[in-house]
Amino acid sequence: MEKFRNTVTRTGTRSVKWDLRESIFQNKDVLPMWVADMDFPSTDAVKDAIVERAQHNIYGYTITDQPVKGAIQQWVKKRHQWDIDEKWLLFSPGVVTSLHMAVQALSNENDHILIQTPVYPPFYGAVEKHGRKIVKNSLQLKDGRYEIDFEDFEQKVTDDQVTLFILCSPHNPLGRVWTEDELHKMADLCLKHNVTIISDEIHGDLTYPEHTHIPMASFSDEIREQVITCMAPSKTFNLAGLQASYLIVPNEKKRKSIEKQFSSQGLGMLNTFGIVAMEAAYLHGEEWLDQLIQVLDENKKYVQEKIHEHTDQIKVLDAEGTYLLWLDCRQMGLSSSELKQFFVSNAKVGLNDGLSFGREGDGFMRMNIACPNEIVVEGVNRIIQALNG
Repeated sequence: MEKFRNTVTRTGTRSVKWDLRESIFQNKDVLPMWVADMDFPSTDAVKDAIVERAQHNIYGYTITDQPVKGAIQQWVKKRHQWDIDEKWLLFSPGVVTSLHMAVQALSNENDHILIQTPVYPPFYGAVEKHGRKIVKNSLQLKDGRYEIDFEDFEQKVTDDQVTLFILCSPHNPLGRVWTEDELHKMADLCLKHNVTIISDEIHGDLTYPEHTHIPMASFSDEIREQVITCMAPSKTFNLAGLQASYLIVPNEKKRKSIEKQFSSQGLGMLNTFGIVAMEAAYLHGEEWLDQLIQVLDENKKYVQEKIHEHTDQIKVLDAEGTYLLWLDCRQMGLSSSELKQFFVSNAKVGLNDGLSFGREGDGFMRMNIACPNEIVVEGVNRIIQALNG
């Protein structure tokens, strides 16, 4: 567990999180707890595999062959109890890229696409940048936990122009791990109205005790034909900069359409080191991940308890998954711009502005707790001192 306790200096490594503080927040003294990567070193298995590959010193065109696909199959089976066929796999530099490709391949201009807001900002771009129109099923905050308005959901998917539904599971930024019943209801409604589902499950490995991620496509043969699942080792093992992810597309027609879209954009091959890292992480990273989740759970509880103990102006929603906490700051009585200014100038903590996730995020902030405890403690103390100052 010691590897998760030590603070590693990331400044000067071209880190988006640390080296862009001044340009993002106009304050180089801000403690960055925003963009979704971790301040933990990945599992040693990844480093060892990359070093071994680098020593070969030839970095030509590299294939994603059966051993890589087998590592993915083994991981998905063991962690999520889902048997997948290797022929269902397509590879992509990242899940956001996959969203753009799938939207273009499986819908037409002016089609309506359903998303559940507030949600990860690239969902909006994946729809609007290609001439499609967003339809919102706003999630409802009830007693400190977000729920799906199924009456509204059914009304929206009944609209003949809704051709796609982009699901975030587990949900970023809300931290919800959807239950089997919730997932089934959404899948059944989409199936009934012939709405294809693109399921972003990049945070699926990161769930807290008593919560289990279930791939929506794992329910039945009929449902899996309707679902495109996007997964990656990037959030799980802190590999985002290596750009390696994959789609699981059981339906052959949909798979060929997406594959054609990738080809039309010149996207046909992954980074050599991304392939090596993915295979190593999935084959040898399980113990590291189990330790990580324990550390994240401790960090989450610390933030919840300390904030609750010292102020009633901020409520920390209980994340069921992800390493991102959703902070309800509405009791502070500040506008969105004033709230951002408070955290940057007064608390000197860099968080994500809730409004960037949609208008439903106004008055909220997102905090990344995937960092050594001393950074979490420092961040929380800065916030409390600023509130009491």
